[in-house]
Amino acid sequence: MNQAPKADFDVIIVGAGLSGIGSACHLTRECPGKTYAVLEAREDMGGTWDLFRYPGIRSDTDMESFGYDFAPWTTPESIAAGHKILDYIKKTAADYDVTKHIQFSKRVTTINWSSETALWTLSIDDIKAGKPVEMTCRFLSMCPGYYRYDKGHRPEFKGEADFKGDVIHPQFWPDDLNYAGKKIVLIGSGATAITLMPQLAETAAHVTMMQRTPTYIASRPSKDKIAVLLRAILPENLAYRLVRAKNIWYLRLIYDMAVKNPIRVRKHLRKLIVKDLGRDYPVDTHFNPPYNPWDQRLCAVPDGDFFEAIKSGKASMVTDSVAKFTGAGVLTGSGQALAADIIITATGIEVVAFGDVSVIVDGNRVRPADTFGYKGIMFSGLPNMVSVFGYTNAAWTLRADLISKFMCRLINWLDEHGYDYAVPNPPDDMTPAPWTDFQAGYITRVIDDLPKQGDCPPWTNIQNYKRDKKLIGKAPIDDGHMRFGLAAPS
Repeated sequence: MNQAPKADFDVIIVGAGLSGIGSACHLTRECPGKTYAVLEAREDMGGTWDLFRYPGIRSDTDMESFGYDFAPWTTPESIAAGHKILDYIKKTAADYDVTKHIQFSKRVTTINWSSETALWTLSIDDIKAGKPVEMTCRFLSMCPGYYRYDKGHRPEFKGEADFKGDVIHPQFWPDDLNYAGKKIVLIGSGATAITLMPQLAETAAHVTMMQRTPTYIASRPSKDKIAVLLRAILPENLAYRLVRAKNIWYLRLIYDMAVKNPIRVRKHLRKLIVKDLGRDYPVDTHFNPPYNPWDQRLCAVPDGDFFEAIKSGKASMVTDSVAKFTGAGVLTGSGQALAADIIITATGIEVVAFGDVSVIVDGNRVRPADTFGYKGIMFSGLPNMVSVFGYTNAAWTLRADLISKFMCRLINWLDEHGYDYAVPNPPDDMTPAPWTDFQAGYITRVIDDLPKQGDCPPWTNIQNYKRDKKLIGKAPIDDGHMRFGLAAPS
């Protein structure tokens, strides 16, 4: 039998964030004989939960479904602060002895596949050593995150040079920023702005949240009473599984209701906000999005802190466009002057495919937009590679877990059947469609640069955890859509 050339590692995982650590843990659990390395461009693990340092950063999903399926979340808060999520990631890495496999300050720039050797060769910037290095592997788990870590989405505003105060993007929050007693204009309406506003309002003179487009917002308890009860009377793992199942079911129910009856859900969400802010508040001005619920993510606010900040008078909403910055703040499109000592541009992230890594297969450069997604996790023409991209309508980690389990199942299947690689092989006549119909700005800005989905399973990128558990978790590996091969004889 042909013996493929030896690789530096059986598997290389790119990224040591939530997904990368999870991938390593699944590999340890399900492919215990495989060698692996985790390459992380930054100097610590945690990804988003280490990078973002703005006040109040937290999950926008309950931690029972956002946590790993194999590592119970035991902290009382279901909507958790960022530092607690980081602690959870680090503890999980330690529990599964992953930490020793992580190589920090290693930025992957190019991945290069050779069918002759059945190896991926990774070109890497060793940031600390200040020199390039190469590593080879049999299988790649791409978990670099879905956005640029070194650059946020930051529109240029007219008159920025005239503003006398500080302009801050939340992705690069300065440790020494003192906003106590300051007037703040917070530009944005997504999860980051909605998280920041009540935190800033605690000590700022006033926070004006200036949004161009409203967002659907709903209050939810920071602690899950059922979770607290079950943890008190049941074994930890059982309690976690039950609460996780409950929360996954409930979120899917809400999503399905929003899709099937958006008008009813819109009215219900409006009713809840009126209850929080009162009938005299201009709810229809500031909380009436021009799209249906779940066309973009629904933002959850723990214990109504966002609404409490508004009721206290410490914060206010303005729904308008930015005409320009002035020396003293922001001038809106309607001519309203918003005074500011600090302007915070919570204007979003820059999404990239495969961590903006260059991809080469057998000497040919591959554009992500020219590939079809297979089950939303592998890509046509790219052998032995999975890429983690979570759900837009549920907890990210639900899908990350499924993808890592699929990777392990595929690796074990290849070993069992004597193959060196697997590559998704789409039908010649498949009609391409956008990767997702999710309408958030950070997706629509780059949709033409992302991989495509097809017009039939398993080439569709479904957003349904229950269906994915069968499609990703249980469907046969050799399903007629995957081609298998061997390295060339040496």
